[in-house]
Amino acid sequence: MSNIQITLPDGAVREVPSGTTAAQVAHQISPRLAKEALVARADGDLVDLSLPLNHNAKLSILTAKDPDAVQVFRHSAAHLLAAAVLELYPDVKLGVGPPIDTGFFYEFLREQPFTPEDLEKIEARMRELAAKDTPNERKLIPKPEALELYRKSNQEFKCELVEEKADDPMVSFYTTGKFIDFCRGPHIPSTGRIKAFKLMSVAGAYWKGQEGNPQMQRIYGACFVDQKELDEYLHKLEEAKRRDHRKLGQELDLFSIQEEAGPGLIFWHPKGALIRKEMEDWLRAELARRGYDLVFTPHIMRLDLWKTSGHANFYRENMFGPVEVEKAEYQLKPMNCPGHILIFKSHLRSYRELPVRLAELGTVYRYERSGVLHGLLRVRGFTQDDAHIFCMPEQIEKEIQDCIEFAWEVLRVFGFSDYVVELSGGDPTHPEVYAGSVEDWKRAEEALTNTLNRLNVPYKYIPGEAAFYGPKIDVKLVDAIGRPWQLTTVQFDFNLPKRFDLEYVGEDGSRHQPLMVHRALWGSVERFFGVLIEHYAGAFPLWLAPVQVAVLPLSGKFEEYGKIVTRKIKESGFRVHLDDRNEKLQAKIRDAQMQKVPYMLILGGKEAEGGTVSVRHRAKGDLGPRPLDEFLSEIRQEADSRAIS
Repeated sequence: MSNIQITLPDGAVREVPSGTTAAQVAHQISPRLAKEALVARADGDLVDLSLPLNHNAKLSILTAKDPDAVQVFRHSAAHLLAAAVLELYPDVKLGVGPPIDTGFFYEFLREQPFTPEDLEKIEARMRELAAKDTPNERKLIPKPEALELYRKSNQEFKCELVEEKADDPMVSFYTTGKFIDFCRGPHIPSTGRIKAFKLMSVAGAYWKGQEGNPQMQRIYGACFVDQKELDEYLHKLEEAKRRDHRKLGQELDLFSIQEEAGPGLIFWHPKGALIRKEMEDWLRAELARRGYDLVFTPHIMRLDLWKTSGHANFYRENMFGPVEVEKAEYQLKPMNCPGHILIFKSHLRSYRELPVRLAELGTVYRYERSGVLHGLLRVRGFTQDDAHIFCMPEQIEKEIQDCIEFAWEVLRVFGFSDYVVELSGGDPTHPEVYAGSVEDWKRAEEALTNTLNRLNVPYKYIPGEAAFYGPKIDVKLVDAIGRPWQLTTVQFDFNLPKRFDLEYVGEDGSRHQPLMVHRALWGSVERFFGVLIEHYAGAFPLWLAPVQVAVLPLSGKFEEYGKIVTRKIKESGFRVHLDDRNEKLQAKIRDAQMQKVPYMLILGGKEAEGGTVSVRHRAKGDLGPRPLDEFLSEIRQEADSRAIS
């Protein structure tokens, strides 16, 4: 038998007999590595550890430290799920079962819906099968035989997949005990490693995601390589439920969605509207300080405008239908940008006027399918904190830098310390699909990268992910429980200036096309408010809290003193509530805590006699008595500094 050379990641070369498997190489390197190995990478391709190596190859043995190996692990768990379901419910029809970021799912067609009790039974059977440490084995079957196998077992969806996806005469299958599945693989060697998993839910899904196809039942499972990771994930899920903005929005009386009015439309209640006002007041003041001009544009405009912008063609499915007015068609705006462009075009600009920065808290309307609507996070009517910057090429890097620094200020003020930055670029192999010239794109991407590098901002560059009209920077904040949320976008646009024939008169007296940048900080007021609710678990910092101080007299005897204290607090500019109900103090404290009020002032005989207040904080508890003026001075400093407490 001839030998082959295996090159390891550190450059070391091992000579082994042809036909040696990756698992055997792992054993040669280290018994521990062999025990932890999940899959291998040979010449860049993921392969089973049991695959014989018949030629010289670069080989990596992958463990749970490698994200690709974890996805293979989760894919094997999906097969384990399907094997368990088939044992318990032999008549189900199988769909697909891929890995996902936190686990896996598998789709089934079954007349009866899967119940929570069914999930418990399935999970128990999965554990039984896993404990048997059943091998995952690859088999190659001629395509006609593979189709006949599935026809005999009435698995029409699998037949369909084999017909569509099996290009070679021999079709790849994997067996897990009695279970056999059409699959390219690879898989982990056996089921014994699959221990840290939990079936989570069942959801409906059309076969292949297309309306009109059969409705499948998709069973989702969480899956990690070790139990500690699974426990942490499940704890995070419980914490996310506790922080759910829809639940807290109702409990704190912040907003609602009224079925009578229609899904995806937000009603801001007094407390929520008050928080929104504080947010917007801060933003408007900051915009003015940073040289933006505030504008307002109509909610509805002629459809022809959206034809000029291109939205009527490439964005049609996300727009509401046109409205006829005096035999002309009008359109609810899905974007603010054409309105800002018309303001820029209202007169010919000189280079001396540039940059022009137009900002608007503008409400837009988009047709989102009811299935994707989600509280404040996915709606049909929302207010974008939109800005558009029109500038000359030599001004662009400073404008980008100002946008990034503005984003950092938003993160700081609203209490976010972690973030992720992504730069989406074009695909250099297909320049024809993008608006603007190759030189435009090169200059734009250089402006973005130069700015990020100059500010020492770590970022991930993603080639080919840019929209056709320009490259962009995305900033994703990370909330209190580690979830990323899309926040700031700084987006070049080489499309709209050309479509609208934008011009300015340069220093040379000639007309030039300005560069245009879209900039959003929150994304939308609604979505950002939803993120804030979940980030703070409803306990807003003092400056944003709808009720900042609750005044709690011990009994009716101290009601008059409570009114005096309440009046002084109100005169000092704070939002205060006097709880003069005929209730026990503990009930009043409990209610204030439930409403997440930052400070509670307890008033009894000592306080009334001495002109003091006994201070209680929602998180820190009893802070003791102090003069009212001293308390007001302390919270004034806290509110003015926008401290996060």
